[in-house]
Amino acid sequence: MSTSVDRIKNVCVVGAGQMGIGIGLVAARVAKLNVQFIDSSPAQLTKGLEFLDKLLVKDVAKGRYTEQVRDEVKSRITTATSISQMSSADFVIEAVSENADLKRKIFAELSNQLPPSTILATNTSSISITKIASAAKLPEKVIGMHFMNPVPVMKLVEIIPGLQTSEETLSTTLALAQKMGKTTTMSQDVPGFIANRLLMPYINEAVIALQEGIATKEDIDMTMKLGTNNPMGPLTLADFIGLDTCLAIMKVLHTELGDTKYRPAVLLQKYVDAGWLGVKSGRGIYDYSAKM
Repeated sequence: MSTSVDRIKNVCVVGAGQMGIGIGLVAARVAKLNVQFIDSSPAQLTKGLEFLDKLLVKDVAKGRYTEQVRDEVKSRITTATSISQMSSADFVIEAVSENADLKRKIFAELSNQLPPSTILATNTSSISITKIASAAKLPEKVIGMHFMNPVPVMKLVEIIPGLQTSEETLSTTLALAQKMGKTTTMSQDVPGFIANRLLMPYINEAVIALQEGIATKEDIDMTMKLGTNNPMGPLTLADFIGLDTCLAIMKVLHTELGDTKYRPAVLLQKYVDAGWLGVKSGRGIYDYSAKM
């Protein structure tokens, strides 16, 4: 008996950054779907595909997949530099930066380009799904699908229906996440959802502790790593997420909830102003230049 997810053969991922590439890789490798990456920057598409290839090569080297599987995954992947060049898509996952205006612009363009049957998901980690959906012609087809980084490793996907999201859109999205090998949780459409409502204030407080000289960055991380059995400390984690992303989410929490406890750390803003964004830029709270 066929289900609504069975009709999904072609997935489009808008944004070829680390998150977008990870999402597309899992869709192509685990769910065996055709994937098209859309990014306005040809250089970013090239960089993203190189990153994807490195992940596949590593999997083959570790014996997780054969070279034949790697070649099959790569054969399912295509690219384009604009939404107007998009081929047929049954399901779209937007994975651009945390900017509400940019996301709304993209969803308006997607609505004009794609048939009414296409589901439009956003990978936002904090912005209102209802607000993004209002830019689409069919807001009932819009939903939040928040993957965790790194996507090929992390098992969880937060599913967030907006005020307008239909039951069919929700059930299809849940089924697709499961087809991609993910475990799902569901959150109300509130700032930060579940994960970042809890995680980002924790990271922000760690930056404040560093800012106030309570301890060194190494001791803050070591305390939380060994003292609370976390795989990495909050400052290291912030660098892996991206300090610009952490700042953007904290600003959403502070603006939307209006509570001073969500006010971003001054030092966090300074790091972002300096271009020290974490691992991806070669420097953040820690220095990664030697590994670049």
